[in-house]
Amino acid sequence: MSHYAVEIDLDHRNTSHVQVLDLAESAASTGSGKRVLDVGCWTGEIGRILTERGFVVTGIEIDPEAASLAEKVLERVVVADLDATPLTEIVEPGSFDVVIFADVLEHLADPRAALEQARDLLAPGGRVVISIPNVTHGSIRLALLQGRWKTTDTGLLDRTHIKFYSRAGLLELFAEAGYAIEDLRGTTADPLNVEVAIDADLLPDVAVEWVRQQPDALVYQFQLAARPLADGERPPAAPELVEATPADEVRLRDVHTRRFEEVTRSRLATRDHILGIQASANSAQARVGVLSKQLRQARETNKRRRERIERLRGRVAGLEADLVYANRHPVRNFLRRVVRRLRRAAQG
Repeated sequence: MSHYAVEIDLDHRNTSHVQVLDLAESAASTGSGKRVLDVGCWTGEIGRILTERGFVVTGIEIDPEAASLAEKVLERVVVADLDATPLTEIVEPGSFDVVIFADVLEHLADPRAALEQARDLLAPGGRVVISIPNVTHGSIRLALLQGRWKTTDTGLLDRTHIKFYSRAGLLELFAEAGYAIEDLRGTTADPLNVEVAIDADLLPDVAVEWVRQQPDALVYQFQLAARPLADGERPPAAPELVEATPADEVRLRDVHTRRFEEVTRSRLATRDHILGIQASANSAQARVGVLSKQLRQARETNKRRRERIERLRGRVAGLEADLVYANRHPVRNFLRRVVRRLRRAAQG
């Protein structure tokens, strides 16, 4: 029997099953009915709850034993392999208000083809609802830092997963398959509180907490509801992701947090010290600039003074020469003075 059989606890909203149920009910309310196709229905637990809420649920399941259990709670179950048979050959096109792929797309060789086929299965106003693991969850990032990629029976690194999606990759997949995403959600979990094997004590002191702070690092799985694009319509921008439980509430505060905070405080203190030194250096540089300007001005003033002194020295030397000449030739100098006075008198 399928090892994916689960019991859904409706009181725990931070699970993909509860989020898928909520999205399916919301999606059905926009359509004309409550006909649901649960692709990969396992033992029918999601369909059982939807049936109790008034939905009519058809299931598709690859595992015959699990399908036999699902038949007891669903209206109809078809045993089929989506990699071998298109959805449109398994069930009648246009006959469902909601098509659910709960943790299914990552197991398919061609998820885009399955989503494109699902468009044909939807009645007018129908929606596709999915859940899918987040390959950028912090646990996988940390495991890869240690060179680890250890598969497990279930979880993020389920050994039967053949496709892996980040948020960007998931949005691209739906845009290429012809959908507009209307509701985007995420269940959350701390990187050190899931099934992925990590030896956190062997990682650098700040690695764990740094990873915790990265975008989507605490999003364990994505869930979304999408509608087919109208003819000629371009995919709109995706809505903001809504966390089933805020990341801060699932984030652990442990020795890695304390180490990160200590290193952060030390770095901030070092930064502040460096900024103080830089401020002092800038102030000193500004003072040097002022002094350099004053020095240039003083040198220019001294230059002008030296030039004036040289001119005065020249005049003094001339006067001294005149005085010496006058002392040596008093009559000649007297006649010259008389001539100069007569010339000035004549000019006057």
